[in-house]
Amino acid sequence: MKANVTKKTLSDGLSLLERVIPSRSSNPLLTSLKVEATEAGLTLSGTNLEIDLSCFVPAEVQNPQNFVVPAHLFAQIVRNLGGELVELEITGQELSVRSGGSDFKLQTGDIEAYPPLTFPSHADVSLNAEELARAFASVRYAASNEAFQAVFRGIKLEHHGVAARVVASDGYRVAIRDFPASGDGRNLIIPARSVDELIRVLKDGEARFTYGEGMLTVTTDRVRMNLKLLDGDFPDYERVIPKDIKLQVTLPATALKEAVNRVAVLADKNANNRVEFLVSEGKLKLAAEGDYGRAQDTLDVVQGGTEPAMSLAFNARHVLDALGPIEGEAELLFSGSTSPAIFRGTGGGGYMAVMVTLRV
Repeated sequence: MKANVTKKTLSDGLSLLERVIPSRSSNPLLTSLKVEATEAGLTLSGTNLEIDLSCFVPAEVQNPQNFVVPAHLFAQIVRNLGGELVELEITGQELSVRSGGSDFKLQTGDIEAYPPLTFPSHADVSLNAEELARAFASVRYAASNEAFQAVFRGIKLEHHGVAARVVASDGYRVAIRDFPASGDGRNLIIPARSVDELIRVLKDGEARFTYGEGMLTVTTDRVRMNLKLLDGDFPDYERVIPKDIKLQVTLPATALKEAVNRVAVLADKNANNRVEFLVSEGKLKLAAEGDYGRAQDTLDVVQGGTEPAMSLAFNARHVLDALGPIEGEAELLFSGSTSPAIFRGTGGGGYMAVMVTLRV
């Protein structure tokens, strides 16, 4: 087999696989990359037993032949090549990788022993890939990284007729994003680490979903992914969203981010990075205190609601995370100094963050 492929195209495909294929494993085959060749190009595949990923790379191929190579070593070689065109050639059990004046010889593995990866060809529902990636990226920060938190380590995807919703929570905050969708999709919980890989591969066009038993397959024009789903029931997050709003504040999101960043420098790291919010007479005063001193900042806001003033406290890191997806004006909705608060954009967009307050 001989194949000619551009370095950039091959590197882009390998970078997706590198994140999925483990660099070490008790089963050495799992550290390998399977390459299936046709006259149209190369299909690169790998797995970590939680995610199966397959990516198509256009190439000029003669005498197609499939092979298996060490994934991370192959990717490192390709990245360091000096030329823009890469030539691959299989001779016996050896892969030659040539570009410019470089020539690498890489031993291939036992392709018969490589675990079979199968991807269904039919689709149950299709979603806009760009919208889905944007929605996942908006809420990913709120998913837990703690192993003991079970379903909190995942992101819930819900279908509601003409719309879909993604939800993430770590028990202290909830991030929600609604976006247009069609079709009769299922509700499911995708591990947050798998969502990270989805965000990277979803660019434009359609993301086609195929549902299996405890499994979701996502297919785009270039990539196919099998994802293991999380078992369990996602908590009823709707009940923590405050309904009785007593005070509403509107101000530029960027101004609030910058002010919180400033005062948080002196926030006590052992006290949840506490930053106090005091709203009164069209002003929002931020304050933080730690072992080395105190900080304060004041912002002009548009204030509304039945309460003339309110004092609350939040974890500064949580506030900055919640403000991240908001562009333009931010709207802060408060129902009480000890009740959860809502952060969202004034222009809609379907994004909302709900955060518990710290004791004042």
